[in-house]
Amino acid sequence: MATTTAPPRPAVDARPASRPRRGWLRENGLLLLGVAFIIIYCLAPFYWMIVSSLKANPLLDQSLWPQDPTLVNYQEVFSGENNFQYALRNSVIIAGTTTILALLIGVFAAYALARLNFRSKKLVLGVILAAAMFPLIALLTPLFQLFSNLGWIDTYPPMIISNISFTLPLAIYVLTSFFSEMPWELEMAAKVDGATPGQAFRKVIIPLAAPGVFTSAIIVFIAAWNEFLIAYTMTQTLAAEPVTVAIAKFTGVSRFEQPFGTIMAAGVLVTIPLVIVVLIFQRRIVTGLTAGGVKG
Repeated sequence: MATTTAPPRPAVDARPASRPRRGWLRENGLLLLGVAFIIIYCLAPFYWMIVSSLKANPLLDQSLWPQDPTLVNYQEVFSGENNFQYALRNSVIIAGTTTILALLIGVFAAYALARLNFRSKKLVLGVILAAAMFPLIALLTPLFQLFSNLGWIDTYPPMIISNISFTLPLAIYVLTSFFSEMPWELEMAAKVDGATPGQAFRKVIIPLAAPGVFTSAIIVFIAAWNEFLIAYTMTQTLAAEPVTVAIAKFTGVSRFEQPFGTIMAAGVLVTIPLVIVVLIFQRRIVTGLTAGGVKG
């Protein structure tokens, strides 16, 4: 019995089919260049702030990296004359209280705007956003007069109330967009199972809205932490002075010396916690900011 041999199979290239690397770089070269430019543009000031804080005399040493790095500027930040630790405490209290109150109000307001259907709904949301765009400098004089009559100057309430009035609209806008994309069938199912409206909101809606809540909290906290104009106007002593005002009042060894290195060191200490928080919650921030951007 004759046996037949199968024809040889053609050799198969085991390498995955992909576009040539040069072609990919050619097509995306401008995109990569743009991303690199944005990264350098955003990080260059922070890099220079760190480098300057490690120099003994940054006004004379203009090198890209200090020859003899020193921590003397960081030690000077916490010296008795600057009282930076008290200002840091005040900033934590002001920004933290502002964030908590803004979220408590913003969550309920955004839920109502997203859940209820009524006339002029978009007009109401537009008015809320317009409040955040009002020029702050135009309100300083009446706010100062108001809080002076109440005897609140150099206390926490003027800064907390003022910060809430300007950060709350943005928090409401972000949360409204997020709530609008949530499936309301889950809330209805919870009510069918016997949950009250409050229980459905607390146990179903709030956990699902965690990315939007985190995003709003970080935005509000950063805005309150970096606020300077209101704090400079409403404070006179160390009792309620935040870090932004304290850094502006840093003094050198002599009256006419500008403590540039100390200011840079304080800037690093104030900025690093915000950067760490953003890096930790970056996925939640992106999810919260992009909510409502795509329908379907």
